[in-house]
Amino acid sequence: MVATHNPIILASTSPYRRELLGRLGMPFSVCSPEVDETSLPGESPLELVRRLSEAKARAGALQQASHALVIGSDQVAVVGAEVLGKPGTVERACAQLTRLSGQCVTFLTGLCLYNSVTQHAQVEVVPFTVVFRSLTARQIADYVRREQPLNCAGSFKSEGLGVALFERMEGDDPTALIGLPLIRLVSMLEAEGMAVLGK
Repeated sequence: MVATHNPIILASTSPYRRELLGRLGMPFSVCSPEVDETSLPGESPLELVRRLSEAKARAGALQQASHALVIGSDQVAVVGAEVLGKPGTVERACAQLTRLSGQCVTFLTGLCLYNSVTQHAQVEVVPFTVVFRSLTARQIADYVRREQPLNCAGSFKSEGLGVALFERMEGDDPTALIGLPLIRLVSMLEAEGMAVLGK
């Protein structure tokens, strides 16, 4: 039996994060945090996702009347010095994947667990690296047409057909690539007295 005391809130509207958190088998609710995601002058990608994950968790806590543990997360894809966001259109998705063809891409996922009672925030950034295959324009167009990854940083869904784009993946937590590092989250929850597997 799962041990819980404070309710858990996921401060995200992402269906991918919701599905991932559901894997832990713990009851949770979802809210939509209102956070400006614009990067600050001189802010590194790592600093950006760290700041935004905490800002989302704190914004989510402000929306709730009850005491809760609030989870915030943010992710960027970095290739060289370039940060890749969500493409939004088919044309941009194809352009992003053309840019990623044959490249090594690092995904930085910020994770925050905020206790609204103690106001204590655990914040970490979990990296995960993907090496893309050399892709033809036809392969890219076919992939984008079939999976429509327009709301995904880097223009692919690793939990779906996107795996066909990769040569290899490197990292400690494959769920970080999808947007919510569950291995690290379990440790954070345990530090707040929440035993995912019971005691």
